[in-house]
Amino acid sequence: MDQQLRGVRVIRLSVLTDETTSPERQRAAVDSAAAALNIECADRNAIDLGISASRTTPFERPGLGDWLKRPDDFDALLCWRFDRLVRSMDDIHALSTWARDHRKMIVFAEGPGGRLVLDFRNPLDPMAQLMVTVFAFAAQMEAQAIKERVQGAQAAMRVMPLRWRGSRPPYGYEPAPLESGGWTLVSDQSAVKVLERVIRDLQRGKTLAAIAVELNQEGIPSPRDHWALKNGRETGGKTGGQKGITRDRFGWTFDVLKRLVKSETLIGWKVSNGVPVRNSEGAPVMCTADPIMSRAEFDAVQVLLPKQDGPRSQRRDTKALLLGVAHCTCGARMYLSEQTRNGRTSGLYKCAAKARGRHCDAPSHVRADWIEDYVTEQFLRSVGGLMVTVTQVIPGYDPQPEIDATAAEFATHMEQQGRQQSRAARDAWQRRADALDNRLAELESRERVEPRTETTRTGRLYADEWRATEDTTARRAMLMEAGAHVVVSKATTFRDKELDTSRVTFELAEPFFADAADDFMAMAAELEYGA
Repeated sequence: MDQQLRGVRVIRLSVLTDETTSPERQRAAVDSAAAALNIECADRNAIDLGISASRTTPFERPGLGDWLKRPDDFDALLCWRFDRLVRSMDDIHALSTWARDHRKMIVFAEGPGGRLVLDFRNPLDPMAQLMVTVFAFAAQMEAQAIKERVQGAQAAMRVMPLRWRGSRPPYGYEPAPLESGGWTLVSDQSAVKVLERVIRDLQRGKTLAAIAVELNQEGIPSPRDHWALKNGRETGGKTGGQKGITRDRFGWTFDVLKRLVKSETLIGWKVSNGVPVRNSEGAPVMCTADPIMSRAEFDAVQVLLPKQDGPRSQRRDTKALLLGVAHCTCGARMYLSEQTRNGRTSGLYKCAAKARGRHCDAPSHVRADWIEDYVTEQFLRSVGGLMVTVTQVIPGYDPQPEIDATAAEFATHMEQQGRQQSRAARDAWQRRADALDNRLAELESRERVEPRTETTRTGRLYADEWRATEDTTARRAMLMEAGAHVVVSKATTFRDKELDTSRVTFELAEPFFADAADDFMAMAAELEYGA
């Protein structure tokens, strides 16, 4: 070629760790071909690393796509091999049409027949189009063969006990090598701590929506971001919704938490498309030798989950210490609101009967700081000296939840009966049906073990716990645990400069705390009388 052309190096890699197709090797081969063809590449590079040619067209790739939008800036595209550029006939047809319309040359430095030069600068020459179609067909067949081999290997590993086929593991686990080769899953302790915290919060009565808010506020990475950080990658990415939308990070949501705590991966089962993977006997296939939970612990958590499909609404007003504690004389709850008077803003607990469509003969309201200080004083005076105890439910075992899940899976499978046209498909359907039936029979033979409750003293007093935290939610949880109930009657005057305690009653409804409060009050009276 007498006239020197301007070339663009096209370098692509699907897997960043693949040494056999490294960017350095591709560049060296391209530069050798460019020198032989009198093509000058300079610093013109279209580099796409970690990009699959089977899943993206040349026009969609960040590096190459940017150059294809600027055809006047170069004369030729140079690749190492055909599969570095395209993997389907549709893609090569679109690219060759583009090259013909813009009078470009495409060069493949290496291949089965050596170097291949496709010159589309002469639109009347059909040979380039014919050759590129033949090579595209071969590349597409190779891509399809690779896909089938990968899918076959993954299907085989899916039913192998303890073998993990790769990709992102379920939250709470991380890959670890097996001595016999391949990979399995082991506990990811940093994620397990988050799971334990979520379960504790559920046991304390918090909603999944509220837990998600707190996890996001504390900056705890969501499952997707957690995996990215463990692999040294940036958080966030494409949302999976509308094309092109990305986020800097992914947050916790009600749905994310619900899927997480309902997944049988927590008990070590392999799950595919939301359904447990089973062996020929119908038993679930394990993905780890060290499950995060036992079956009994898993079932105990399921009881705590909300029955509705959607997330529960979460009040924005999380600063109300007495939410659910303070009540009007009509029985309605009092809610915290803000009022501004003379340029000053203050909180006010008000009867919410009217807002709930109910009538109240004497709706009450009271300054938030007055009533909160009063309740705090009464609570600590009553049970501040009481030692905090932790009640732990030791789960038993009930086979019924797994029986129900397996029976539902069996019913879904039975709906496909008679739809198989081939003998092989009918045999496969029957094997699955027999396996599920065997599993149901085995589960029905198991006995139910009742749970038990253990109470442990922590050595800390409620007064210490209260003063150790300024978190309103934690303090409100202590009040709710003790059954604190405050009734506020309507004020007789609006000129009070402090709380009129005669219109407030305070009690602890939980018997354990009420008895303890009575004991403390009796001891205080005895000490005062003795003095």
